[in-house]
Amino acid sequence: MIIKKRFAKLPLYVIEEQKVNPLTKDLFLCELTEFLIRRNTLWSENIILDNHLLIFCTKGSGIIQIAHDLVPFSQNQYCIIPQGFLFKVQTMDTDPSVFLTCKFNGEKTKIMEKEFTVVRDLIPSVNNMVANRLMLFDELFNNLKKGFYNANYQYINLCFGHLLATFLYASKTSEDIIEEQNPGISRAIHFMEQNLDKKLTLDEIADEAGYSPSYLITIFSKKTSYSPLSYFSHLKINKACEYLDFSKLKIKEISFILGYIDPYYFSKDFQKKIGLSPRNYRKRINIKN
Repeated sequence: MIIKKRFAKLPLYVIEEQKVNPLTKDLFLCELTEFLIRRNTLWSENIILDNHLLIFCTKGSGIIQIAHDLVPFSQNQYCIIPQGFLFKVQTMDTDPSVFLTCKFNGEKTKIMEKEFTVVRDLIPSVNNMVANRLMLFDELFNNLKKGFYNANYQYINLCFGHLLATFLYASKTSEDIIEEQNPGISRAIHFMEQNLDKKLTLDEIADEAGYSPSYLITIFSKKTSYSPLSYFSHLKINKACEYLDFSKLKIKEISFILGYIDPYYFSKDFQKKIGLSPRNYRKRINIKN
């Protein structure tokens, strides 16, 4: 048996309006549903999808079929089925299974499609507030009850964009994932963050991580796309931006606080990473204010 616990479908005229609205045409929500599905039940719409479909399993398990592929699907996993596909879900012995689904579309979805069709894990995170997806689903359901006037739907779409990002970019936003997969990298980053006033060497960072310098470079670059020392330099420049934005410290003072012996080298490094000199970066704040 399949029960729709919550359901909201946007009228066709509203969707057509959002397709041409500059604020929403890139990404817009079409339908939102919470399904409760009993054990050993086949769920399929038996039609080719006219929108992309996000399926998020919050309880239970099953087998999902996309095209000719059969993939196990369980709690804290999600999949996005592209427009133009058929799908089927066969639930297992767990009773019941619960799925939250979103149908959506928009011009930007063509760029996102490389992330679709793969069943992915969502590792729970206590540090990552955007990972509270159930709260965002509730926010969408609650606001869809308020009607389809333009301002409300624009807000709904902005919330949905946030929700979708927590799925597509989950691995980019959760500190817990890095720590669980490689605690050495987490130790290295924490060590850098606590020593922005120093000129750390690769050997010092590697020793803190518990790896040899060559091995640290290999795994750190693979996980972050930066070498450890380059990452450390970026942390320093980010902190410099904070000082320039929110303090009256002189540029020379900031360079010394961040462990740069030569203020000229600090300015050169800042220009390379930010695209502005420290002086012009601070001027931009004055002009804006």
